[in-house]
Amino acid sequence: MSNPVYGKQKKTSSKVSVDSASPLLWTLTIGLILFLLWSSFQVALFNGQLLQYEGPIYWAVAISTLLFVIWATTYFKHMKLETQQDWLKIAVILLPLTYVLSLISAASKYLAVNMILIQCIYAMIFVMTMYLLKNNKTNHIIQSSLIGIAYVIVGFGLLNWFGAFSFAGKLVGWFSSGVVNGIYNQTIWNDSNGPRLASVFQYPNTYAAFLMAFLFITVFSMIRAKKVYSQILHGFMLVPIILSLLLTLSRTGLVMLPIVFVILLLMLKPAKQILWFIYLGIAAIGTLIVLNPINTAGLELQQQFSNSLAVKGWLYLIAASIIVALVCWVTQRWIAPRLENKLQSWSARKGSSLWIPLGSVILTVIVAGLLLGTSVRNILPDSISTRLENINFQQHSVLERITFYKDATKLFADYPIIGAGGGAWTTLYEKYQNNPYVSAQAHNFFMQYLVEVGIVGFIIFMAFILFVFYQYVHSYVKRGEEERESHFVYFILSMSILVLSILDFNMSYVFIGILVFLGLGGMAAAMDPKPLRRLKLSDSTARGMYSAIAGVAVILLLIITVRFLQANHYAFEAKEVAQISQDFQEIKAPLDKDLSIRSTHTDSLLMLSSLYQQGYQQTQDDQFYTASVQLLQNGLKAEPFNKSMVKQLMNLYELKGDSDQAYTLQKEYATNYIWDMDWYESLISRSFDLGYQALGQGDTVKKESYFTSGLDAYQHVVDGVEHLKTLPEGQLQGQPFELTPTMILNAGKMKYMSNDSAGAVTILKGGIAEDLSDATNREIARWYLAALTKDGQQDQAVYDKLIAVAPNEAKEIKQIAELNF
Repeated sequence: MSNPVYGKQKKTSSKVSVDSASPLLWTLTIGLILFLLWSSFQVALFNGQLLQYEGPIYWAVAISTLLFVIWATTYFKHMKLETQQDWLKIAVILLPLTYVLSLISAASKYLAVNMILIQCIYAMIFVMTMYLLKNNKTNHIIQSSLIGIAYVIVGFGLLNWFGAFSFAGKLVGWFSSGVVNGIYNQTIWNDSNGPRLASVFQYPNTYAAFLMAFLFITVFSMIRAKKVYSQILHGFMLVPIILSLLLTLSRTGLVMLPIVFVILLLMLKPAKQILWFIYLGIAAIGTLIVLNPINTAGLELQQQFSNSLAVKGWLYLIAASIIVALVCWVTQRWIAPRLENKLQSWSARKGSSLWIPLGSVILTVIVAGLLLGTSVRNILPDSISTRLENINFQQHSVLERITFYKDATKLFADYPIIGAGGGAWTTLYEKYQNNPYVSAQAHNFFMQYLVEVGIVGFIIFMAFILFVFYQYVHSYVKRGEEERESHFVYFILSMSILVLSILDFNMSYVFIGILVFLGLGGMAAAMDPKPLRRLKLSDSTARGMYSAIAGVAVILLLIITVRFLQANHYAFEAKEVAQISQDFQEIKAPLDKDLSIRSTHTDSLLMLSSLYQQGYQQTQDDQFYTASVQLLQNGLKAEPFNKSMVKQLMNLYELKGDSDQAYTLQKEYATNYIWDMDWYESLISRSFDLGYQALGQGDTVKKESYFTSGLDAYQHVVDGVEHLKTLPEGQLQGQPFELTPTMILNAGKMKYMSNDSAGAVTILKGGIAEDLSDATNREIARWYLAALTKDGQQDQAVYDKLIAVAPNEAKEIKQIAELNF
């Protein structure tokens, strides 16, 4: 009977009945696929907080908004607010709204607005895919295309590993912003560990997260595939993916891989769990056999390209991939069905899916012990073996990440409720850092999110994603095998990336964020559509409400992104004009256009201020000076932590001869850059110079004020140097932070001129150097000996060395010792 049983509610259908042949549906599906392909080659839309990265992100906002318009047109008649699924498209709006709320206390309005736009991309992707992926046909097409794009990215990375930089650049140069001078920039990342494969991401750890997600998706797809060519294709790609993962030299990826693997195994039946082990084992063996020659070939090809060596490397890779693909196909064709039949009764038992994952934990410990503690790791290339050998909790990268997280909690404590806005870590980390590291990323997506939107936004975000995961898993366990498998790819995708983002900044790549929210949309599409009777609205009300919200959002987004794209264009135009022209008005014109759109567009603001400064230097016309000062002061109202603006304003004051105002500004901002050695050296020097001037003018009060400030800055450096000695043995301090000869000299002079000759001796003695041919070193020795003389003491050894280098110093010492202040 097709009619429902009397007294029971008819279950709400999770399928949205849009005609699969609809031109708009196909336009949306194809558009989304092309958007994903395009965005992956725009340096994966890295939100690097620099001018060069913002253009592609604004284009991504514009494109996703247009796709959203197509979605709204396609699904308008089917918009409802009845079920949990329906209300998710309202709930996701809260994510960008929490970033809008954080604008109130944003540390950088410019970066905060950019993050609002990025969150809008995620919200639109989630809503579109939640509906699109309910349709079996579009679901299959998007899944296949997503995997295909991943395979293209893997192939692109290996093209570069085998030295085909120019060829790879030509393939994508016509549409990719990552191509510079015909070559995709930093596909091979070079650091102290040697070359590391990064492909389109320009960062190996994020590429490793991407590869790990698609390694598991590939295994799942191969087992699920019914057609022979699909099984062979997925089997063929296992070796390139594992090989690429190893060539990233990512310790984070290797450490987190077993954790993600165990989580995924818990979602599978025992037969499938065993098959995952078998296929990954076969692929791992195949990869290890060819790893050394391919690694060696790649390292040599980075230095000098050789056709024969590149062909040899490709032959090794293709041969291993073909063999692994055939072995996997044979296993899937004849062994897998028997295995599933034999384990069918075991699979039906409660808790049967737990035993193999538990065993895999033990196996992981054994393999890790062999690789980390025995000579077994010698089968790997030296670069990979060394990276494995260095995996421990006392290594620099682990200790530094722990420091990042502690510093993030300090930042959060000052902005606990609504956060410090998008880009908060980048803008503020120097104020809270424990030691002078340089890191514009917190290396933890969740901590970075917390400091940006505070506890309110973080709770909303976590509630949203946990609700989607919970509802998906709840629906997953109740369904049959075929229904389970239809959307499992999206669970793998989102879960893998989010787990790895605990230890890195993968989500700073907007393309990666898009994949996560696409995955969340896919999981939401597979949820049981439970009705919410209390929140149920009539269809016409639901359509009207959502259309109003979406309509306003679309209009605003299109206007903002078009304007921001114009501003970005003018900023680049100004830079290009400045390279070929010295004409003031010609350079100024595009800068004015940019700043008329975004009044605090940092690059253009600084460039125009510099242009005014040059005009003042050349003409001494105060109009140029005033214009530059006003520009920077207005900029600092919106960007109060922008160091470049502060430094440029200080330089302007000095240029005008207003040292006191430069000093006041530098002192005011010193607490924002507590580990900037140059900042404190300059502050100490300025304090001495101004105090000395006040002394000459007989203004004792001002002299004491300046000297006290300078000596406080000196003590800050002394305390910082002592603090750095407490860092764990394996942790590097980062940037230099030490007492320089200039700091010691000026601090010693201030002590001496404050009639504290004993204190001057203590400071200056620490700066006595062996090389007294240097003018600063000689001056330190001179004032040191004068301070000793003042106290009726001497240091004959230092005196003799100084006089041997400069005999006239005896007279200088005597004159200083006789001075009274």
